[in-house]
Amino acid sequence: MYKPKMKLTSEQMDILNGKQGKTKAKIMETMVRYGDIFDATDLIKVTHAEGHLVTSFGLSLLKPVYRVMDEIIAAGLKAEGGFTMDPRPVDKENVPYSPLDKLINGKILYGAQKRYEEQLTKVGLINKDAFTCACYFPEVGNIPKKGDILSWAESSAVNYANSVLGARCNRNSGVIDIMGSILGYVPNFGLLTDEGRKATWKVTLKLTKKPEAQILGSAIGLKVVEDVPYIVGLDHWLGNRLTDEVKAYLKDMGAATASNGAVGLYHVENLTPEAKDSGQELLKPGYKEYVIDDAELERVYKSYPIMWKDKDKKGQLAFIGCPHLSLAQLNEWTDRLSAGLEAGGLKKLNIRTVLCTAPGVREEFVKTDKYQKLIATGATLTSICPLMFTSNPLTHHKRLLTCSNKLRTYSLARFYKSDDLLDLLTTKDGK
Repeated sequence: MYKPKMKLTSEQMDILNGKQGKTKAKIMETMVRYGDIFDATDLIKVTHAEGHLVTSFGLSLLKPVYRVMDEIIAAGLKAEGGFTMDPRPVDKENVPYSPLDKLINGKILYGAQKRYEEQLTKVGLINKDAFTCACYFPEVGNIPKKGDILSWAESSAVNYANSVLGARCNRNSGVIDIMGSILGYVPNFGLLTDEGRKATWKVTLKLTKKPEAQILGSAIGLKVVEDVPYIVGLDHWLGNRLTDEVKAYLKDMGAATASNGAVGLYHVENLTPEAKDSGQELLKPGYKEYVIDDAELERVYKSYPIMWKDKDKKGQLAFIGCPHLSLAQLNEWTDRLSAGLEAGGLKKLNIRTVLCTAPGVREEFVKTDKYQKLIATGATLTSICPLMFTSNPLTHHKRLLTCSNKLRTYSLARFYKSDDLLDLLTTKDGK
């Protein structure tokens, strides 16, 4: 019998001792061991019952996950508050796959997808279209309140929930997320605590123009790694209100901090909830400083390696939307692509382009005139995760273009600033 270091209530001890069944005892022991590794003081109640799971893909090799799910189902357990999921891995209609790609992705690589989604439905999946890395979009509806305790995984979603919404969640791994949702408790440490949410870095912006979100987030993530930064000067460019445009910017910036580093929380002075409440009192004594000017952002941008085998060849496929695009971003990209084609004298984009968004956002978007405007450019719209597209050894080496720092970090995709990518897609000599 495992002896916990943390303090447990009598009810929690009963679960650990098997009084609510063997499977729930295993889940409790897993969570307690997880918390003990990080010196958690106790287990804290999950107050936003709706979870978010990162393991959304039926990878054939994930047999231990499917066994765990089968045991949970057999025990009659489920996440009572339900949960959303990261994106599905495959979309054969809207993403270009060769016949061999389709075979590898659909039958070999992700051959367990159908079975896995059936398991997920039995343990609490909210609906068949709840697959997105941006579950906090209003069209999806999994939106925690300030101060809520979460059992989520997915680095960009956790980053957004902590920073922009002021909720509280650690950077959990897959399967830990569903276990916390089933128990209704998570270990109390790190970003769940007041002390753990204080900043150890003060990042001061001294810029002459609004920074590209993806590059700013990259610079911060590469510098502070897993620490909490307090960002000064960004409100000069974004203002002090969390409008849809600002939230989309912070989504992309935060995803870059979380992927280029391991940032689970950032504060923006005069803008994000806790920074508005407490200001520079959030800075821990002895904090480090990082100044970002125009030259520093350009240095970071130029440091990105080009990992294509033939660097001089034209790109084969562009992905826009990692994390998924919001409705406002989807509308903006549609207008930019259309206007770019008109200015460049082209009818269609000269590189196959796929825009990625949440199923709920896609559903709203297709009802508008903008959808036909987007399709007229030659682009397609999907709800997959582009990172999963690159898991196939054949597609992995395609010459991918992107303006997503997350996709650049986890694949061989070549990163471009959004304006530069737009020019490549809409001009006759784009390369």
